[in-house]
Amino acid sequence: MDESPRLKKQKIAEKGQEKVDWKKWKAERKEETKKLKEATFLKTLEKQKKQREEEEEEKKKQLQEEEIKRRGRPYTVSVALPGSVLDNAQSPELRTYLAGQIARACAVFCVDEVVVFDEQGDDTKSVVGEFKGIGKKGEACVQLARILQYLECPQYLRKSFFPKHQDLQFAGLLNPLDSPHHMRMDEESEFREGVVLDRPCKPGKGSFVNCGMRKEVQIDRQLQAGLRVTVRLDKSQNPESRVQKGRVVAPHVPRTESGHYWGYSVRLASCLSKVFTECSFKEGYDLTIGTSERGSRVDSVTLSPFKHALIVFGGLQGLEASVDTDQNLDVTDPSILFDHYLNTCPNQGSRTIRTEEAILITLSALRLKIETAV
Repeated sequence: MDESPRLKKQKIAEKGQEKVDWKKWKAERKEETKKLKEATFLKTLEKQKKQREEEEEEKKKQLQEEEIKRRGRPYTVSVALPGSVLDNAQSPELRTYLAGQIARACAVFCVDEVVVFDEQGDDTKSVVGEFKGIGKKGEACVQLARILQYLECPQYLRKSFFPKHQDLQFAGLLNPLDSPHHMRMDEESEFREGVVLDRPCKPGKGSFVNCGMRKEVQIDRQLQAGLRVTVRLDKSQNPESRVQKGRVVAPHVPRTESGHYWGYSVRLASCLSKVFTECSFKEGYDLTIGTSERGSRVDSVTLSPFKHALIVFGGLQGLEASVDTDQNLDVTDPSILFDHYLNTCPNQGSRTIRTEEAILITLSALRLKIETAV
């Protein structure tokens, strides 16, 4: 049956409508493709921007690390003094307080090593023993060394290394050093001092260390229990872990890499000459300074570059008495032993300057000269 003209017109209109819809769909599809490309391009730009920011952040970190390394302190300053300075105190409390003054002076001026030598020449090489009173040869050296070690040790480690002892009877009277390595429990730091714990651990998993924090630290090495160690904590820690992770480093690393003052070591010498010959540094002391009222004025001196400096103080009778009693020395003039023999307090208003005062005066006078030299 033939279609009517009306139906034919309707079909033609529908076909035309379909053709117009197809063109519109094509335009819409083209617009969607364009938007998709724009979105992809924006994502690429954001990714590149984020990547550049990460690279810049990494460069900043590297620069900061390099700056920290440049800030590290490569040199050391050592102080030597006779243990007989304690003989000038009239009571056990005053002897302890005098030792505390010496420790505070050394910590304030970032002294790295304290050498206690015996003017009488007794062979005292450890801090084992008891202090038996004023005038006993060598005993003052032992007590001074023990108090210096006690004050340098962080508070949370003292029970592990210092059992009850008569020499430390009045140590509670002393002012704390409050050095950078004396950390609070929740204080964040890259380095910490700790003691290796006597705890079983799996082979190859390292030892556990008490670093004075809420969590123990698991280090990368298996070490003997009771050993004092310097630990570098890992930067990324798992907050849900029961322990923190760290690595054992040499005690000088906080000083040489980050420039932190990390306390002093204590060494005993049986006489003045052993201060030089038993040096704890392989290279020895390349700058030695003696102090005396008979020395040259400190104002005019210029120090040469050095790696390990030694500043020596005399006792009640000065360095001259230490030289006279040392059988290993054939000299009578102490100035021969040193690169510089200085009077750090010229025109003094008192007949005598006590050793604990001389340490503060000398280190203060030499501070800028030392910084300039290195």
